[in-house]
Amino acid sequence: MMSLQDKLYNWLTIKVVVDARPEDTAAAETMQMFEHLLADENGIQNPVVNVDETMYQVEVETEGKQKMYRFPRELIEVMLDQISNEPDKYVNYPNE
Repeated sequence: MMSLQDKLYNWLTIKVVVDARPEDTAAAETMQMFEHLLADENGIQNPVVNVDETMYQVEVETEGKQKMYRFPRELIEVMLDQISNEPDKYVNYPNE
C-alpha cells in the first residue's frame, strides 16, 4: 500500500503534466486514478497546491487535521521535462 506522501507525489507529478498538456488523455486518466485513491483511501478532496522557485507545497486535510507536504520542483517536474525533451515518445492518442 502506498503512503499518503507517495500518492500525493504521484498525483502532483501527473497533475503538472496535465496542466501543461490538457489534451493528454492518458495523463488525465492517470491523474483521475490518483485523485480517486486520495479520496477513497485517505478522504482527501481538492488538495491545495502552491509553488515557489524551488518547491511545491501541497496542503490537505486528513483525519480532521491540516497537513502540508513539500516536494522539490526538480522531482515533480521530471516527467514533464522528459515529455518536453522527447515529444515524439509521448504522442497523445485521444479517445475516439
